[in-house]
Amino acid sequence: MTAEYKVLGDVAVVTLANPPVNGLGHATRLGITDGLSKAIDDPAIKAIVITGAGKAFSGGADIKEFGTPKAIQEPNLLSVILALEASPKPVVAAMHSVAMGGGLELAMGCHYRVVAPGTSIALPEVKLGLIPGAGGTQRLPRLLGVETALNMIVSGEAVKSEVLAGIPGQKLFDKMAQSQESVLDEAVEFARLAAKGGELPLVRNLPCKHPQGDAYFAFARNMVGGMSKNYPAPLKCVEAVEAATKMKFDQGMIHERSTFMALMFTPESSALRHLFMAERAASRIPDVPEDTPKREIKSVGVIGAGTMGGGISMNFLNAGIPVKILEMKQEALDRGIGTIQKNYESQVKKGKLKQDKYEQRMALLSTTLDYADLKDCDLIIEAVFEELGVKEKVFKQLDEIAKQGAILASNTSTLDVDKIAAFTKRPQDVVGMHFFSPANVMKLLEVVRGKETGKDVLATVMALAKKIKKTAVVSGVCDGFIGNRMIEQYSRQAGFLLDEGATPQQVDKAIEKFGFAMGPFRMGDLAGNDIGWAIRKRRSVERADMKYSRTADKLCELGRFGQKTGAGWYDYQAGKRDAIPSQVVLDLIEQHRKDEGITPRKISDDEIVQRLVYALVNEGAHILEDGIASKAGDIDMVYLTGYGFPIWRGGPMHYANQVGLFNVAQAMKRFAKNPHDDANFWKPAPLVETLAAEGKGFQ
Repeated sequence: MTAEYKVLGDVAVVTLANPPVNGLGHATRLGITDGLSKAIDDPAIKAIVITGAGKAFSGGADIKEFGTPKAIQEPNLLSVILALEASPKPVVAAMHSVAMGGGLELAMGCHYRVVAPGTSIALPEVKLGLIPGAGGTQRLPRLLGVETALNMIVSGEAVKSEVLAGIPGQKLFDKMAQSQESVLDEAVEFARLAAKGGELPLVRNLPCKHPQGDAYFAFARNMVGGMSKNYPAPLKCVEAVEAATKMKFDQGMIHERSTFMALMFTPESSALRHLFMAERAASRIPDVPEDTPKREIKSVGVIGAGTMGGGISMNFLNAGIPVKILEMKQEALDRGIGTIQKNYESQVKKGKLKQDKYEQRMALLSTTLDYADLKDCDLIIEAVFEELGVKEKVFKQLDEIAKQGAILASNTSTLDVDKIAAFTKRPQDVVGMHFFSPANVMKLLEVVRGKETGKDVLATVMALAKKIKKTAVVSGVCDGFIGNRMIEQYSRQAGFLLDEGATPQQVDKAIEKFGFAMGPFRMGDLAGNDIGWAIRKRRSVERADMKYSRTADKLCELGRFGQKTGAGWYDYQAGKRDAIPSQVVLDLIEQHRKDEGITPRKISDDEIVQRLVYALVNEGAHILEDGIASKAGDIDMVYLTGYGFPIWRGGPMHYANQVGLFNVAQAMKRFAKNPHDDANFWKPAPLVETLAAEGKGFQ
């Protein structure tokens, strides 16, 4: 049983005890109803208090039960709340720390609520593509007023209890406790007083109206609809709260529940729930136990003060960790520090950062031109030029000066971490930490595990990633790791599409309409087309069997490297980033087709999307087969947080599951027959074939 029962004189206390956030799993729900029955049947008990153990009242649904029969097994949360309402003895919720989702709905089903200051209050179901499903849309407007409740439900954001307690006329809290520590004692005392009163108050009996009624909800629909075009849940939240103002309580509950169940089966909710689970699962490494000892990281050294080095440094400064940046020349250091200052000053001007915080962060930053000054750093990250010879010089120097136990990390995006580790006498201390540009903004951190990387090093880096607010995903060693290995296949398909009849703008528009933040050609122009050119030159030596369209090389031969040169796949005006279709590029593509003897054909947007996305899927399947990623959710996290894949589609592997792997495999076999594509690549990965045959999806 994950709910404890104890008696304090004439008050029974039921304590939710399902760590870490007292999720309302089946055993916990059963514990609540059993405790309630016990208290009601005991004539010595005059009142009941419900609270949560540890650092939460309740965070809501138990994520371990998501999608399982236990999630709806009786007593379900609706039944628990009905039992609380029906209690002939007063039930008081002693809310503290966190009361969210089903936890808040549970509290609103009690007769009274005593809350500790600093408690985070929220109904975050919209972030999972749902609406509250246990009375949240019907009770919260009755307790807080329609507008405050709707804002909370539509945003899903947490609000502190003292802010809500300050709203005139609010009925959510009957008493604000003195502190988190005293809330239970104060709730017990409140319960004793309530037991002497008359009729027990029920939230369902409170009025729920808005003075402007239809006009307010029309305005709300327009506002919410404009901001949530790819997500159905926010508008459904508006409808459900409107139902609370127009229907009797029980009718409103039926409306809420039917809407909740309908949303549960939408692809958007499926994707958001997958994201929620995958993000948490990404931090778990199969052979690295959670209790693995971690190294202490009190100071960080960063080699390179360029764009990446500066961005990487800001992550640690933001988290209050001192950083020492190394460069070879003072001018480079000055330039890099200047960029960091400008970034922070911009945040100060926009009101996103207070002046004193800016000053605190800059005070943590120091610089050096001498490797010896990094000797006391606990973690040293290199962000130098992406060439193995350059990395070799850096790591040999680090091996000489770094203290024992220091973690040596490379920010390489494609190079072999095992080769880099071999430049040292301590390969167990070497790990890849691949940040994405701009490193101070992008959430993704690929943690590259070498064959000798210590488990304590991995555990330390994963914990550190959380501290600097990154989503860390572990990758094995291969060319390009997870993200860049897959994007290469995506980019190859984009090139073949140009050969066959598409234009850069058609390809970009099609994939952006699908939901990508940016199409492949706009992305190339932003990153620099010369980067891909260098990789293709290396490929021509290492992988002569790898087929590419020659259009990208011809573009680079013209010096059209993208935004930085004012011309790439598109033309750019000075000081602007607008991508303007280029006649030079269209002529280049047309001439290339003639040179290759290709007759262009009309290509549909659907074909463009399928070839680009399924290229990611097939390479992702190979990555799983090779053990580079341990689970499909890790690949999805890489693409959702680092490559602009549409969140409401859940990542390439989840999307393939939604489409059905049988259908994906059939499309691949169709593409393999295309004479201008790469037939070898389009042979479905064995994992795709196997899962499709078994009617299963990626796990």
